[in-house]
Formats: sequence, structure tokens, C-alpha cells
Amino acid sequence: MKNHAYSTHIRWTGNTGQGTASYRGYTRNWEIAVPGKPVIACSNDPLLGGDPRLMNPEDLLLSALSSCHMLWYLHLASEAGIIVTAYEDTPEGMGEVATGGAGRFVSATLRPSITVKPGADLDRAEAIHHDIHNHCFIARSVAFPVKIAPRFTVE
Repeated sequence: MKNHAYSTHIRWTGNTGQGTASYRGYTRNWEIAVPGKPVIACSNDPLLGGDPRLMNPEDLLLSALSSCHMLWYLHLASEAGIIVTAYEDTPEGMGEVATGGAGRFVSATLRPSITVKPGADLDRAEAIHHDIHNHCFIARSVAFPVKIAPRFTVE
């Protein structure tokens, strides 16, 4: 087994002058900084007082899941001789909040829209989606079901 190490730097930027002296006296904003990459400004879910213009942890998790799926799909399609010329996804996650405020994802649905070259084996193109959960770092790490609802277009 081969290990991969990942690191990031998270910095809270929401101190408005009084720190956390009062619950409403600070913002839920922070930055994600990985050396050599652009800084990502983030905030909490708007339902929890965050800035709706910024990415929140739920956005990031769903985006990571969809991105990992896409990258594995492209890899496995290439190996299968399926030429993909476009790939987009509009995933949706479903969360629940328990009494007391603790939340979690209970499911996600990926809805990739994939364009392939004529002659592609669409049955095989569909089947690839169901093999990705054996490979994708993120999908193998989440504790909720992930459904796939792909749509194909032939150029």
C-alpha cells in the first residue's frame, strides 16, 4: 500500500475586532491556502450565518466528490476506448440537521452530462460510473450513499 500525504492551511478571517466575545460579533469567514495555489475565500452555510457569495464546507465536499468522480471517469473511459469530449456535472447533496444543530450529509446524487464521440459503447460508458466508487479517494471516504444519474450526448 502506498500512502499519499495532503496538507492545507486554514485561517479564520472573521474577527471583526472583538474576536468571539459574542456569537453575532464575528463572521464565519476563513481562507484555505495551499502553498503554490490560489487562496480560496470561504464562509459558513448562509443558513448558519455565512456569506452566501463564498464557498462553504458543504459546497467544497460536494465539489470534491464530483471532481474526483469526473477525473476517474475520464481515466477509465480513456482506458475503455471511449472518447469523451465534454463533461459537466451538477451534483446535489442532501443534508439533515438533528436537534441540537449537528448536521450531516445523508446522500448525494451526481448528474454528469457527458459528450462522447460517435461509435462509443454507451452501455460501457454507463457501466464505468458504477466502478468509480472502487477507485475515487473521496467517494471511498464518505459515509453516505452516492447515486449516479449520467446523461450522454453523442457528438
